[in-house]
Amino acid sequence: MRTITNIKALNDYLLECVFSDGSTRIADIKPFLTAEAFKPLLDPRIFSSTLSNQGYFVEWKDQDIDLSADTLWHISAQA
Repeated sequence: MRTITNIKALNDYLLECVFSDGSTRIADIKPFLTAEAFKPLLDPRIFSSTLSNQGYFVEWKDQDIDLSADTLWHISAQA
């Protein structure tokens, strides 16, 4: 099973994801931001400062928002 070894918030609601297979991919989170659950992430400060890597998923602490490693893999493109 694929895991995330490193995650970094970039400008324009992008995430740089490094996966356990050694690949680095860029995931665009903008399409999720239309959903009510993801609205807090529209604040760029919250998007970048509360992001936390949990291996099988990333979460935005204190926001009760997360995305799985598989989701990030499928929505991302090779960096």
